[in-house]
Amino acid sequence: MNGRVVLLGATGYTGGLVLDALRRRGVRPTVAGRDPTALAALAARSGGPDQWVVDARAPEELRRNLRPGDVLITTAGPFGRLGLPVARAAADAGAHYLDSSGEVGFVRALHDRYHHRACETGAVMLPAFGYDYVPGMLAAALALREAGTAARCVDIGYFATGTVRRGLSRGTRAALRDGLVLPSARRHRRVIVEERTASRLRDFTVRGRRTPAFLVSGTEVLFLPREFPSLDDVTVYNGWFPALGRFLPFWSALAHAATRLPAGGRIAEALTLPLAIGPPGGPDAAVRARVSSYVVALASPAAGHGAPLAEVHLEGPDPYGLTGELVAWAAERLADRRSGATPGVVGPLTAFGLDALRQGCAALGLAPVRDRAP
Repeated sequence: MNGRVVLLGATGYTGGLVLDALRRRGVRPTVAGRDPTALAALAARSGGPDQWVVDARAPEELRRNLRPGDVLITTAGPFGRLGLPVARAAADAGAHYLDSSGEVGFVRALHDRYHHRACETGAVMLPAFGYDYVPGMLAAALALREAGTAARCVDIGYFATGTVRRGLSRGTRAALRDGLVLPSARRHRRVIVEERTASRLRDFTVRGRRTPAFLVSGTEVLFLPREFPSLDDVTVYNGWFPALGRFLPFWSALAHAATRLPAGGRIAEALTLPLAIGPPGGPDAAVRARVSSYVVALASPAAGHGAPLAEVHLEGPDPYGLTGELVAWAAERLADRRSGATPGVVGPLTAFGLDALRQGCAALGLAPVRDRAP
C-alpha cells in the first residue's frame, strides 16, 4: 500500500465503524476531526494512530497536507453543508476521496463541480460508497448483464430484515425525516426528474413475500446509465418499513404540502417528528447482528410493461457494518497505486469494474441469494 489513508469524522458513529474495518485489514489511518480531546481519546484506545485536528467547515489543514495518491475518507455530514470544501481539497491535491453520504443532491453537486478537476489531478472520487448505494448498483448491474441489451428499465428495492426500527442511527433518522419533504431523483425516459418522495409504491418479493417499498433517491440514477447507456428508466425504492408502506405516500404528501403554507416549515417538522425520535449514536454490535441487508433489482424491457427479464437478490451484513466494510475495502484498493481505478467523480462500477466489485462484496458477505420463503 503506497498512499496514506486519512479518516475525517473518525470520532463519530460511522467513522468508528470505518476505523474498525480498516484496522481489521491492517490499515493504520490518520484520524482527523475537529475535537482534539476526542481525537486523543480515540487514538489512545486505537493503537496510537497519527492525528490531524481538522474542521470540515474550514479544511485548510487538509489542503496543506494531502498529497497525490493519499486516500481521504470522510464521514462528517451533513454533506450538503460540510462536504464540498473537503472534496475540493482532495480533488485539488490529487488525493482519492471516499464518503458515506446518502445525499444524492450532494453527489450531483460534487460531480458538477469537481469531476473535471479530479480527472486532471488523477483523483478517484467515490461518493456514497456504503449501503447507500453500492448494493443497489451491484444488484442492478448483475440483473442488467443477465438481461442483455433488451433491458431498458431497472427498479431497485432496499430492504433490511430484523429489528430495523430499533436499530436506526441518529443520522439515518434525520435523513429519513428530511427525505419525506425533499424530492427524489429518478431517471425517466433518459432524463433525471424529481418527484415527491414516496409518491410511488412498488412491491418486491423478499424472502417469498410481496413487500411494498416507496420511492426514494439513489445514486444508481446518476451512475448506472454511464455503464448501461441503453437504460431509459432507473428508479430506487426503500422498503425498510413495510407496515408503513401504504401510509407513507399520504404522510409524505401532507408534509410536502405543509411546506407551502405560512410557517409550513414548523408544521412539516411536527409531522415528521416521530421519525427523529431515538437515542444518539447508532445501534451496537448486538443489535446490528440481528439485522441484515437485502436488495432486489428487476431489469425489464420497459417501465411498467412486461415481466422482468432478470431479477437479482443480494443479502449481506447489517447496513451500518456493511458501510464500514465497503469503505475500508475501497480505501485499501485506492491506496494501492496499482489498482488502476478510473479518476473523476464516479460510481463503483466505473471505478473498479463489475467483476472486481462483485468479488469484493462477496468477500464482505454481500452476495446473490435465491429468493426463499421464511
